[in-house]
Amino acid sequence: MNRFGFLKYFLCLTFSFLIITSPVFAGANVASKGEGDEVPSYVRSNITGFDFHGEDLHLSSIAGAVARDADFSEVDLHGTTLTLSDLKGSNLNGIDLTDTLADRVNFQKTDLRNSILINMIASGSSFAGAQIEGADFSYAILDSEDQRNLCKIAEGVNPTTGVSTRESLECN
Repeated sequence: MNRFGFLKYFLCLTFSFLIITSPVFAGANVASKGEGDEVPSYVRSNITGFDFHGEDLHLSSIAGAVARDADFSEVDLHGTTLTLSDLKGSNLNGIDLTDTLADRVNFQKTDLRNSILINMIASGSSFAGAQIEGADFSYAILDSEDQRNLCKIAEGVNPTTGVSTRESLECN
């Protein structure tokens, strides 16, 4: 294993450990962004089919949640924790996942068109069948197999960042 691979693995393992070992209190369904600002927490929740279209959920936690076929289109989720979540079949069109911890997330058959995934850590995640036209994966940490498979279908330019999907995935 090369140094970069080891560092990526170590960072993902460390962040996962911190997320999983964080205390979860019964009835605690909000987190604080700043003074007076609260964001919902969906840790280990079943939010299958929920409609979050256009909401501001940045800095929230959706870790360990089942959110299949949910509508997260145009949602601001930057800085969010999605570790171990199941988003299969969800609409993530135009979502902002910048600086998101998304390791071991099921992104299978999701609509990630025009999404921003800059600096996202997504090791151990699955993107099989995802639509990624116009998605910006700049500086995202992906498994090499996912990166190769995403390069096979990469096309388009992100309308917000102006970066091509192929360029952001560092496709040859």
